Amino acid sequence: MKQFFTFVRKEFLHVFRDPKTLLMLFGIPVAQILLFGFALTNEIKNSKIVIVDYAKDVASQQLIEKIRGSAYFELQETLMSHEQIEESFRSGHIKLALVIPANFSDDLAHLNHAQIQVLADASDPNTATALTNYISSIVNDYQSAMIATRQLPLRIIPEIRMLYNPQLKGATNFVPGVMSLVMMLVCVMMTAVSIVREKELGTMEILLVSPFQPILVVISKAIPYLFLSLVNLTTILLLSVFLLELPINGSLFLLYAESTLFILTCLSIGLLISNLTNSQQAAMMFSLMGMLLPTLLFTGFMFPIENMPVPLQVFSNIVPSRWYYIIVKSVMIKGLGLEQIWKETLILFGMLLFFIVLSIKSFKVRLT
Repeated sequence: MKQFFTFVRKEFLHVFRDPKTLLMLFGIPVAQILLFGFALTNEIKNSKIVIVDYAKDVASQQLIEKIRGSAYFELQETLMSHEQIEESFRSGHIKLALVIPANFSDDLAHLNHAQIQVLADASDPNTATALTNYISSIVNDYQSAMIATRQLPLRIIPEIRMLYNPQLKGATNFVPGVMSLVMMLVCVMMTAVSIVREKELGTMEILLVSPFQPILVVISKAIPYLFLSLVNLTTILLLSVFLLELPINGSLFLLYAESTLFILTCLSIGLLISNLTNSQQAAMMFSLMGMLLPTLLFTGFMFPIENMPVPLQVFSNIVPSRWYYIIVKSVMIKGLGLEQIWKETLILFGMLLFFIVLSIKSFKVRLT
């Protein structure tokens, strides 16, 4: 029995002396609980909303104050006219708009019912449905409070419009998200093994003694994968249009140009990983584990980024697929042009420059 306890003690010491085992035992479960239980939730809070209040009376102000006091919405601004709503949606800053008609109070007082209009960005149908349910619930609460004070049956009827995706097709959100995920993983994993394969096969010496500059070696590794990735992109788009019946509302040329920028960014990340690792297995594992989880969690198509804690929101800014997802949705679904997505394009271009320079700098011209 003493030997048994000695053996158990030895195993405990092995565990406690190995930081990697401790991290797997305690670090990963805690991180997962914190991420999935606290940070990553499908509940939508602080969603930005704009309101057009044509009534500007006590009843409309009471309704606006009720919305302002809700944890689900953050009143972005009160617009002056209906025409400004479309511009707000095109800028991508809001998810919902509410229009209160001029005769709101009069209709409630004399007809005992009134209509309001709710417009939702349905390019993400799940979010749009959730937000319209939230606003309907707030209106119902307001309606119940008015009935209690006036002793009269009142009815406020929200007229709901789903913009960009009136049929609430899941593919509208699913396709841009999967495009971001697939292109990111495939491009990074394909190039991650390109240089390290030369090291394993022993052909790196031939590259190093060749008259090529390091930048030409790195670029020559990326070009075949760029071509193959564009073929991959074309296949995805063909399947989306002809199989899933998802139209491309914007410019096809712009979509390809933005996709090329994103693919080049992913390829440069893969080349950086390939330069920093010494085996194909390590490169594959690093690219898969390092890219899969951040792309799934921080792209925005599975979990709303605005619901996450501020540190995670800040971290999501360095995930390239987050910006590509916004670009694809804007061009494919909303039909927007470069003037609306220049900021995301500039961020991706900056990432491309950063990673390509880092890849060239990390390329070792001497073997160890």
